[in-house]
Amino acid sequence: MQIHSPPSLILSTVHLTIATRESRLALWQAHHLQDLLQARGCHISILGMTTQGDQILDRSLSKVGGKGLFVKELEVALEEGRADLAVHSLKDVPMDMPEGFALACVMEREDPRDAWVSPHFATLQDLPQGAVVGTSSLRRTVLLRALRPDLQIEPLRGNLDTRLRKLDEGQYAGIVLAAAGLKRLGLSDRIRHIFPITEMLPAAGQGALGIEIRSARHDVSEVLAPLAHHTTWLAVAAERAVSRAMGGSCSMPLAAHATLDRSQLSIQAAWGNPEDLHAPLIRAQVQGDVSTLAQAEQLGLQVAAQLRSQGAA
Repeated sequence: MQIHSPPSLILSTVHLTIATRESRLALWQAHHLQDLLQARGCHISILGMTTQGDQILDRSLSKVGGKGLFVKELEVALEEGRADLAVHSLKDVPMDMPEGFALACVMEREDPRDAWVSPHFATLQDLPQGAVVGTSSLRRTVLLRALRPDLQIEPLRGNLDTRLRKLDEGQYAGIVLAAAGLKRLGLSDRIRHIFPITEMLPAAGQGALGIEIRSARHDVSEVLAPLAHHTTWLAVAAERAVSRAMGGSCSMPLAAHATLDRSQLSIQAAWGNPEDLHAPLIRAQVQGDVSTLAQAEQLGLQVAAQLRSQGAA
């Protein structure tokens, strides 16, 4: 599949509604998309919604239905015609889209790395032995344990503001968050340290925004096409292919990250065993020339095969 730009459209007559979660970060994403589309002459309104994922905060996502809990209500709005498109943090979008839905656009990526946030400790290595670190991500859990097996990793749910509040209340010595969300909300000053990719490999799609539509809405797809970022889309297609092949969900302790240099795509992945604190991380890496989404996805499948050959479940 090639990523094409559409013929020019008369956009002043286009009226679209964006469905979004009502967290501060999700609304930022929706307003960002609204601004870009309105700059092209479209008329855009926003439909804010509360999802199941926003309501269930006392259990980990892996135990209550996965990341799809953040998008289901938005998909219902698309299906019922109350909205025309939905904007998501791509790492929250399930790897397999439901029948009748499509990922119509992937926008340019923000910083894909993880950020260390702590009121008292500049880096993870500064923590005393046995300190409590907050995250509900199995990926971050296995990567943190590889760096500091002595730490106590405790669940941390809620939107970004809720997580920061829990940190400030003293429930954790530090927490790990996506750098992209902090930067988008003007909270870069909360970041004490950005983890290098070599230490904390990001989640598939982290830092990228994906726009979902009904697959039959070719009119909306054409309006969105100029906003697609070719380099980001190829990279995240490879990352999501790794996760899809591994049965990826929030219950999968899997990291996958790709970069594109001209036509050369390099993708690396890591898998850890959350049940065995002493099990080493399993890593894999592949690179090759790509120009289409299908080629990028094929590289992702090769990485997944390497992980499985080394014992990743």
